[in-house]
Amino acid sequence: MNDILAVKFKETLDFDLRYPVSMSISDCIVCNESNLNYERIRRHIRQNIGNMWNYLNNELGKISKKYGVIVPGLQQEISNILILGAEKIHSLLIDMERMRQMDGYENWRHQESKELSDLMQRRLHYLQHPANCSKARKLVYKLTKSCGYACELHQVVYCYLVAYATQRTLILKSDNWTYDGKDWESVFHSLVSSSCIVDDDTLNTMQHISEFNNETFLSNKKVLFLLARDFSQRDLFSPSFIPNDFGSRLIRLHDEPKVWWVGQFLKYMIRPQKDVKDFLKNMMIKLGWSKPIVGVHVQRTNKVSLSAEASFLDIEESMTQVEDLLLTLKSNGRIVPRRIYLATDDANVVDEARKKYPQYEIINNSEVVGGWPNIPRRYSNDSLYGILLDIHLLSMSDYLVCNFSSQVCQIAYEIMQTLYSDAAHRFKPLNDVSYFETQAHQTIIRHDAQNHAGNSFHVADNH
Repeated sequence: MNDILAVKFKETLDFDLRYPVSMSISDCIVCNESNLNYERIRRHIRQNIGNMWNYLNNELGKISKKYGVIVPGLQQEISNILILGAEKIHSLLIDMERMRQMDGYENWRHQESKELSDLMQRRLHYLQHPANCSKARKLVYKLTKSCGYACELHQVVYCYLVAYATQRTLILKSDNWTYDGKDWESVFHSLVSSSCIVDDDTLNTMQHISEFNNETFLSNKKVLFLLARDFSQRDLFSPSFIPNDFGSRLIRLHDEPKVWWVGQFLKYMIRPQKDVKDFLKNMMIKLGWSKPIVGVHVQRTNKVSLSAEASFLDIEESMTQVEDLLLTLKSNGRIVPRRIYLATDDANVVDEARKKYPQYEIINNSEVVGGWPNIPRRYSNDSLYGILLDIHLLSMSDYLVCNFSSQVCQIAYEIMQTLYSDAAHRFKPLNDVSYFETQAHQTIIRHDAQNHAGNSFHVADNH
């Protein structure tokens, strides 16, 4: 959050008084707290181990492919090096995991995660249930943009970020939702109290926000109307801007603070109605879904066939990452079944996976997959419930292997952060790093004359 918004937020909203973030030693249940430097170094070492292995694996693979035919025995020699290297990498990762478990801070991590999540959920509830709705400032968003379910969820998340940062109650109008015969409240609990509404007559007389800036959102206008076309200016309220009162604790706790931040908004937003909750529970039983399990998402017809937004990924790329995960767990002495939940929009992917990997138990919601290539069926109620199930089961998996250019993958990863103290490492991305619209990182080690330590830079989409 930028400085102007942060100051205004602090001055006008009494969240700090109602739900203080700071905690004295006397209030601490587990006083053996970790410190920021230790947590950063520990996570950085783990990340560097993975990056080093990815680099060596990729470069040696290039050498094998380029010179393997020319130099006799080279391919086999490189293969042997990679096999031994994989064992060493797995051993290092296991040592890092053991160090985390034995450093004496694990109870603190779980307690801190619960306290921050509970605090955030109380704040969102407070903002969405004003004591006097007629006097509350509101932000209205009409859910009309025609895109997939996960895309629409991220649109609502962004509106919620704007509402939270500017102390407005978010009113979601979903009468014309993409999915036939459904509105938000028929699937999820309402975001706002039933007595706090903006009627259609009032909405029809309003003009949408003409200037997307601090002054507009911080004005005293009672109701602001946000349209999907305004999202091109979304950098103003990027999830990378986390309030200062959360930042210090969250950065210490979590490796991907902005992903945790988005996950908390999703946690409040997608509280399923009873019939949806029953559907998810019954389908888990019907499919035989159980832990431990790796969630795999392969998207074909939407991102690849229709829009060419993402590159084509073979099932082998996903399963290579799954096998690598299982080898790491096996190195730790755990007996882990070869079980995956395969979420895909292409039935051919399921058939291919079962044919090539008969040693795996492959769980899949085959009843919905066949409808994805057909555009009208893609937005049917069956497809809606199918994508609800896929995201639910992917997010609940022990690990996630997917393509981050897909918003289904992003949503599942963001929700996963609400289920663990830090689930940032519980994934294997097939292309992009995790991001929410924009990607900003900081240089740690000087690489060339343009990248000095401390510089900020952006990562281009890798799909």
